[in-house]
Amino acid sequence: MWTVCNPTSNPSVTRGPAVRVWSRQVDVDNQPLPGATWFEEGYTCLPDLVPGATNVLTAEMILKAFHDTAFAKATAAVQPVKGTTLVNLPTYYELQWPAEGFQPDEVDTTTLVGHRVQIKPTFQSATYVFGDGTTSGPVATLGGPYPIGDVVHTYGQPADVQVRIDVTYGGQFSVDGGDWIDIPGTATVEGAPFALRVAEAHAQLVTR
Repeated sequence: MWTVCNPTSNPSVTRGPAVRVWSRQVDVDNQPLPGATWFEEGYTCLPDLVPGATNVLTAEMILKAFHDTAFAKATAAVQPVKGTTLVNLPTYYELQWPAEGFQPDEVDTTTLVGHRVQIKPTFQSATYVFGDGTTSGPVATLGGPYPIGDVVHTYGQPADVQVRIDVTYGGQFSVDGGDWIDIPGTATVEGAPFALRVAEAHAQLVTR
């Protein structure tokens, strides 16, 4: 029913999720008239504008809950290990998820106007920031260790750099145990910095 409301048709208006609208006759004190029955009027994509509506869950609330999610801040695993690599040596990067925060497919549950709303982050892409002014991405890969990793960078000169991996999350939501529905839009979260020393190796002749 989110798709029915087509939230991208007018970016200036937050629409949905679609809700069915029912009505019945009331008196001046807003009390049902004797024998008054409910009639289905149809559905609306702007439920908060329906006269008399209370405890209405809106798309704006769900989008805010998504952007308020405590997303996991990706950490970078680097090879060679121990925080040091060498000039002109291929360096491998792997995205890892910390214990803190909600990573892809973990579910954050909250209550909005009496409804149980679940938000499930999804992985969209990652941008690898190498700390020397260059980046790779956005790419849809978690990288990997030597020799199979597909995110590799070679530094051209010695330096002390801050490496990080920024993640762009999408998401899905479920209301009161219903089906999972895609959330329009994304959220980008800056990764935790990793200090990397780029050293230069010098050849030295020794006698035997």
